[in-house]
Amino acid sequence: MVAIVTPMQSGVAADTSLDHEGMERLVEFHISNGTDAIIAVGTTGESATLDEKEHCDQIRRVVGMVRGRVPVIAGTGANSTTEAIQLTRCAKDVGADACLLVTPYYNKPTQEGLYLHHKAVAEAVAIPQILYNVPGRTACDMLPETVGRLAAVENIIGIKEATGDLGRIAEIRDLCGRDFMLVSGDDATTREFILQGGDGVISVTANVAPGAMHDMCMLALKGDAEGAGRIDKTLAGLHKNLFIESNPIPVKWVLHRMGLIQAGIRLPLTWLSEQSEGPLLESMKQANLI
Repeated sequence: MVAIVTPMQSGVAADTSLDHEGMERLVEFHISNGTDAIIAVGTTGESATLDEKEHCDQIRRVVGMVRGRVPVIAGTGANSTTEAIQLTRCAKDVGADACLLVTPYYNKPTQEGLYLHHKAVAEAVAIPQILYNVPGRTACDMLPETVGRLAAVENIIGIKEATGDLGRIAEIRDLCGRDFMLVSGDDATTREFILQGGDGVISVTANVAPGAMHDMCMLALKGDAEGAGRIDKTLAGLHKNLFIESNPIPVKWVLHRMGLIQAGIRLPLTWLSEQSEGPLLESMKQANLI
């Protein structure tokens, strides 16, 4: 599953315009290369720099572009419970198949606060919801025990676990059961994550190498560690260097280099610095993108 970027017109500004033609081009690129689901307006989609109207409109547009060919999962998390409910309700209204809700960032809620926040959103909007734990971004870590409590809420169906801590897989699985979807949010450890019992990945690398990521995941799901490892070896540079600067700065640069999007991003993010270009070009060669 790809955490898709939000293409923008060329430029770096506080109000860089969105590029809807670029998004349609990306959607078709993913459909034709085996991507299994598209996550719209998540972290990689620059949700933090879109206002609420733009956010909802972008979800609506992606749903329309996909036309039911794969599921669309909308990023609707916020550090305000009211705002998260509003965004999730909007996603349901425009036809998203599910929502991905990051833990509240900056205000650092307790485990009880996390439980009550996600429970409130789930009870307010009848759409399948996936928890998203990424403490490196949020300064807030949802512990497995809290995930277990939330798994009892009917429409909370899984978690994107982006800590990179493989020890959590068995613990969350034991607490939540086999039917609870457990996906990686860390490309570098995804192969091992799946081999140890995970169900897949919501990926940044898949933005630029969707076919390879899909094939690697499918082999890992079949238990073919050797085959998955061969593919993953070619992607290792991307897994690392797509985070050489803050995501989505590097992945947007690579997509622009591939001719898929314009060179546009919103402040406070900036375009990739010249010194980071070399490692990314090397990673692209390793992954047979150039």
